[in-house]
Amino acid sequence: MKIETQVRAAIRDTVDRASRKPFYWGGLKGYQQLEAIADVLHRMPGPPVENEFFQRVIQQVDRTLTQNQALATELAQAHTWLRKVATCLRYPQTSFSESEWQMINSQQVAQDMENLLEQLRQESENKSILSRFHHALSKRWKAYGSELLHCYDIPGLPQHNLQLEGVFNRLRGHQRRVSGRRSTKELRDFGQFQVLFMSASQTDLLEQIRCVPMEEYKKCRQRLADSESPRHFINQFHRDPKKTINRLLDRYVEHQRELELSGCGDAPSSLRTV
Repeated sequence: MKIETQVRAAIRDTVDRASRKPFYWGGLKGYQQLEAIADVLHRMPGPPVENEFFQRVIQQVDRTLTQNQALATELAQAHTWLRKVATCLRYPQTSFSESEWQMINSQQVAQDMENLLEQLRQESENKSILSRFHHALSKRWKAYGSELLHCYDIPGLPQHNLQLEGVFNRLRGHQRRVSGRRSTKELRDFGQFQVLFMSASQTDLLEQIRCVPMEEYKKCRQRLADSESPRHFINQFHRDPKKTINRLLDRYVEHQRELELSGCGDAPSSLRTV
């Protein structure tokens, strides 16, 4: 795969990334990933000065970071306040011992939230993102806050339904793999029954596997690996963006040296593949 293509894919991911997880906001995480890309590109020896593609990439990345620095700073402040809300709600429950959790009651949590909202209101003055965050949080607390407090008074009642949602997410992923269809509408009616599929016996399963020619199996595995390669790269980039981009550009530098040693140092960047 072309290294330039992977760099462009990483930059597009930082710009367009979306996330439903409140403690892993897409915009803020994307800005931090773009900062990591810029840091690696600026420290890259030699090739960025000689290569027009990397020259343009560095300029565009720096311009994007400069234009969005103020917004990212304010978004980071909002994220900090979101963490404070989680602490106020005593989330997650696993952070507290059983004796500590038994001392918590709904009235105490409600009072703490009201105090926190007042502090946030004062802090959000003349700050657009914090002001919108305070408005959205206050609106939802007034509408649904009382329904969130039952878990502090009823023993064993979980704070969320994420485990149940996780089961259905795995079911949807399995349904897409086995059917090849994008839609998983059928799971709304029958998803709770589609948990496990198996052959009649291990011997029967082994016989079915042995019917597949080894060469055909290897070809299918390679096609699967090739199709999964872009997703694996993005997953690695999400876990450690700086390390992933650094490793990618190290491969680029190594390939540049190989081209120079072979006498092809003037080959266009579009032909430089790994």
